Amino acid sequence: MKIREMRIVPVAMADPPLRSAFGLHAPYALRTIVQLTTDDGITGVGETYGGAIPLRDLTAARERVIGQDPYNLARIEAAIAGDPTAAPNRDRAWEGTLSSPVQSFSPVEVACYDIIGKATGRPVADLLGGRFRDAVPFSAYLFYKHAGIGGSDGLAGDSTAAKERDDYLASEALSPEGMVRQAREFMDRFGFKSIKLKAGVLPPDEEAATIEAMYEAFGPDVPLRIDPNCIWSVETSERIGTRLEGKLEYYEDPTDGKANMAEVAKRVAMPLATNMCTTSWADIPETVERGSIDILLSDHHLWGGLGATVKLAQLCRVFGWGVSMHSNSHLGISLMAMAHIAAAIPNLTYACDTHYPWQQEEVIVGGKRQFTDGNIVIDDTPGLGVELDEDALGRLHEQYQRAGLSKRDDVAEMQKIEPGWKPVRY
Repeated sequence: MKIREMRIVPVAMADPPLRSAFGLHAPYALRTIVQLTTDDGITGVGETYGGAIPLRDLTAARERVIGQDPYNLARIEAAIAGDPTAAPNRDRAWEGTLSSPVQSFSPVEVACYDIIGKATGRPVADLLGGRFRDAVPFSAYLFYKHAGIGGSDGLAGDSTAAKERDDYLASEALSPEGMVRQAREFMDRFGFKSIKLKAGVLPPDEEAATIEAMYEAFGPDVPLRIDPNCIWSVETSERIGTRLEGKLEYYEDPTDGKANMAEVAKRVAMPLATNMCTTSWADIPETVERGSIDILLSDHHLWGGLGATVKLAQLCRVFGWGVSMHSNSHLGISLMAMAHIAAAIPNLTYACDTHYPWQQEEVIVGGKRQFTDGNIVIDDTPGLGVELDEDALGRLHEQYQRAGLSKRDDVAEMQKIEPGWKPVRY
């Protein structure tokens, strides 16, 4: 079996005006879809970050992928990422060509696993060590947001489309009361059992008040998390962490860098999690030495695929770290890839993040996947269990062309409504 075709399609999907420490989401989120076809007609799909750079990198890697055996993932990885005997994160074969060989390999590897699953009649999770669980738990991922539903409506709080809706997608949520309402909708609609708040938007004490309001509304049996995206100082992180002791399941990236995270870890009595201070294999020795974290939030897009994530979870067991998953704006292909790998990781100790409820468009047959009691269920369907909807893919590709976006830039988007805005470090 050989790969005879590699199709790369950039897409854009409507994204509501969500806030973070970095600014404001644009009306469209960008993704890149990869489809591999073998010489015997089996297709597999993958999904990764969007914009000009991933598109350029994947296009450059295409000639290295075509002709490969999809079962021989080690050779495909070496063809894309360079000499496997080189020092960590050193790209010898593609130096100066690909901005991120590891990230370029990830969607190709996912598509190969999809092909292998279809060829063998097994779901991808079974190829990664077997299903430890059939139902993968996800957490409600809450955002402070402006009114509006994204897409052609942009912020558009006074648009007809936004006025016709009165739900979490359209409503403004910039207060503790608004966030409690948003949380309740997520839990009622999707069955989520835990809550994550994307913070770093309002003054820290206001965000602490939001967590306290949620704790009062939902009680101690609903785990809560807060993620300021490293925008707080060590002192602020200590103060807010101390205030929220007993109310948080874990404290995610309150401050920047391994040294600062280690200092906060000494001062607060709760686990620290990251998807920002430890993002590559080369980061791990210093993270361990300093004692910067207790929980690693993995991301197969960033770490080099599904196989790498299995190895990463095994390494976390060595260091006694908990494991969960980070998320960005994504479609159903990435959702199912996340679910399959999470199903195969025994030491997945916390519900996974997902932006998926915020995205209302899809590229897979049957439309959006549904959560069952807060979980994505893995059945016996071979591969990832998804197929491309060509009409939907075409629409989102045309939307990408019309949107005119080449990268994500939350600062520039925020400056459209607040000229001169810059991230505020507290």
